[in-house]
Amino acid sequence: MKTKKLITSLIIVVLLVLGSYWFEQNGDPAAPSSPSDSEVVQLIFPSDRYPETAKHIQDAIAKGESATCTINREQAEENRKESLRGIPTKKGYDRDEWPMAMCDEGGEGADIEYITPKDNRGAGSWVGNQLEDYADGTRVEFMFK
Repeated sequence: MKTKKLITSLIIVVLLVLGSYWFEQNGDPAAPSSPSDSEVVQLIFPSDRYPETAKHIQDAIAKGESATCTINREQAEENRKESLRGIPTKKGYDRDEWPMAMCDEGGEGADIEYITPKDNRGAGSWVGNQLEDYADGTRVEFMFK
């Protein structure tokens, strides 16, 4: 039963990756323009929907991490490897990182917190949807309501 679920999950992940790659290659060829260097997009994060993630980001910022994320999607995989290196997994939790892996500011030295998967993945999806039309290099300041 576990093997069947694992195979199904792997198939879904592969299809999502292939679909993302296809869309990126065949999607709108005109990339959105990035705001000027002095402009910062403010993103109001829904703390009520994703309270664990919001608390983690706010705590990390209070400890000195940047509240601004400079989008750099190409560096995300490497940043994630660097930030999570040496941080053990914990059953029933995700390892949330701030700054996020998709940020230039992410990677080695990022603040890591164990967060429930529902909160962490929901927040990640929400942020991804909010920022999908912004080009790499866009600076985003996270605000909280």
